[in-house]
Amino acid sequence: MDLAGVAARGGINWLSDGREAAMTRIRHLICTTIVAAGLMLSASHSFAQQPDTGDQPGLIADDSYELDPEWQKQMVYYRTTEPPGTIIISTTERHLYLVQPGGRALRYGIGVGRDGFQWQGLLNISRKAEWPDWVPPPEMIERQPYLPRFMAGGPGNPLGARAMYLGTTVYRIHGTNRPDTIGTKVSSGCFRLVNTDVADLYDRVPVGTKVVVRQKPEL
Repeated sequence: MDLAGVAARGGINWLSDGREAAMTRIRHLICTTIVAAGLMLSASHSFAQQPDTGDQPGLIADDSYELDPEWQKQMVYYRTTEPPGTIIISTTERHLYLVQPGGRALRYGIGVGRDGFQWQGLLNISRKAEWPDWVPPPEMIERQPYLPRFMAGGPGNPLGARAMYLGTTVYRIHGTNRPDTIGTKVSSGCFRLVNTDVADLYDRVPVGTKVVVRQKPEL
């Protein structure tokens, strides 16, 4: 018997078996990676398509909903260099201030933009509307394709009872049919108040009112 030949063939078989096992492990790893990547993409797509809980067209506002005291309209001491009649919005505090004489301000609780949709700047109220129609802008439709392209003003409209349009932007100070979202971060960049508060503010400020949007409190 050729022992050397047997040993050689055994070595070849052993190497062949080793290579096949290694290839099997590699194929298994590749398949696992592809499946994991598919699950991640699927989860990301599902997350992107999830409804924005802050926008529920057709829902009639619950007028009996009582705000937490933190978000209820109240007169407060407020130090600022801005003149009376100015609106100052603090997105971090989730408060809107209407500056009054004597170091005071009317403070309203608001809902603000969710993470990634907050901004700051200086604008003026360019237009006002009672029970405004809602036309979601194209960029909002792209993110939330389930939204209507047009919705007439009324109790089920997400813009609520009043709207004050900020400059030439797509942003507004408006009411809501979701009073439970006041004090939260749910919008696409607009500022919402309960309908009684937005109607009160609407009657107090004219077109041309200065609006200061801040992400940090004034020092």
